[in-house]
Amino acid sequence: MSKKHEGWIPKLKKGTTPVYQQIAGAIADDITTGRLLPEQRLPPQRKLAALLGIDFTTVARAYVEAQRRGLVDSTVGRGTFVCGRRRPAIPRAVEGRPSIDLSMNMPPEPDSPELAQLMQEGFAQVGTRLRDLMRYQDFCGSADDRAAGVLWLRRRGLVVPAERMLVTAGAQCALLAVLAALAPPGSVVCCEELTYPGLRALAGQLGLKLVGLPMDGQGIDAVAFAAACAQYAPKALYCNPTLLNPTTSIISAERRRALVEVARFHGVAIIEDDAYGFLPRSGPPPMASIGPDITFYIAGLAKCVGAGLRVAFLVAPDAQQTARLTASIRATTMMVSPITAALATRWIRDGTADLMLGAIRKECAVRLKIAARALPAGSYDAAPEGFHLWLRLPASWGRREFAAAMAAAGVTVVTSDAFTVGQGEGPDAVRVCLGGTADRYEVQHALELMGDALRHAPPLPAHGV
Repeated sequence: MSKKHEGWIPKLKKGTTPVYQQIAGAIADDITTGRLLPEQRLPPQRKLAALLGIDFTTVARAYVEAQRRGLVDSTVGRGTFVCGRRRPAIPRAVEGRPSIDLSMNMPPEPDSPELAQLMQEGFAQVGTRLRDLMRYQDFCGSADDRAAGVLWLRRRGLVVPAERMLVTAGAQCALLAVLAALAPPGSVVCCEELTYPGLRALAGQLGLKLVGLPMDGQGIDAVAFAAACAQYAPKALYCNPTLLNPTTSIISAERRRALVEVARFHGVAIIEDDAYGFLPRSGPPPMASIGPDITFYIAGLAKCVGAGLRVAFLVAPDAQQTARLTASIRATTMMVSPITAALATRWIRDGTADLMLGAIRKECAVRLKIAARALPAGSYDAAPEGFHLWLRLPASWGRREFAAAMAAAGVTVVTSDAFTVGQGEGPDAVRVCLGGTADRYEVQHALELMGDALRHAPPLPAHGV
């Protein structure tokens, strides 16, 4: 392996072109002239920043731009190398926004021609019924769609009657319907102290007050929940008990039972958002199996099959609540798209959905290994087969400063502010999605940037400054 990187310094010109673009352009020019050779190693980012007398993030952004152009490659623990052959370019940033987006929490996209073919075949089969599917259908899904939902939930150990199954246009629509049916404006809903941003948005729209509950290693503190029930008389407890967005935590089976007991004693409904519950191969049972009489169970397909498949299955506790939810769905979203629901039903029945779930699990495992190599040990929380990380920052990195530094280097993450309930400050942490449209190559580069930033955190300010 060539060691010529020790003497390579880009030739920068004075002008209005941003320095990071000049560095990337110099890499391209030097490859063309032969000054940089295939497989040649470039200087470490911090070393080059010191040689040029510029900020580290500028060099980091330059290397990301060179990677986007397909000029260089990077391997954790080895460094950045000139490509032996031109690699596919990373998509260019749009309107100045970073080019590697790790902010949207979506599953990785499986790269399997065989699976893609199965998906296409299912789509074609649905197309043969297009005339019928273009008409209005039952507000909460056809009998066939509801039966497919019942079949799908058996994978979570839930056996529910078809008459209590409702099919909605995604989990957010299901959550809207439940909140609208349960909680009039001005009422209180309890939730995790760090919770799904979509709940915060709906609470704001519906005029609800969210009360965040503290969590420990087993999940929501049941004693704190009981105290909140006595103080606020909440209409519901919302929870995301498996792979909580954002912290990846899982409420233990024992704690789930305790929470159900508290909710039942105080007459409080439970809204169980099981968005990620299908990802782990094993884990605690759904709260709906512990307290089916008080739990509104939501299982969307966006996180375990695909974000564009806007279908979710909603299970009501009883016939009366089923009727209330049907009216709520009709008033808010009318009905699930019959075409989308038919596609979901087809994929569930022919096994395509199971294959997609398996492919997502497999890809998640690969990307978690990349994270383990790129990030300092103990710096983040993650769960096997999950596709997001909760990155806890050292004392010298504020969450907003860290997110800004990553954005300057071409990577977007989400700070804890998006998840924090109440007026207090959130922890210095960010959520990092390992899926979405980013491929392994992009995820690795983004995580390497984060790892370097964590290992070289800015110094703490002097006391009193």
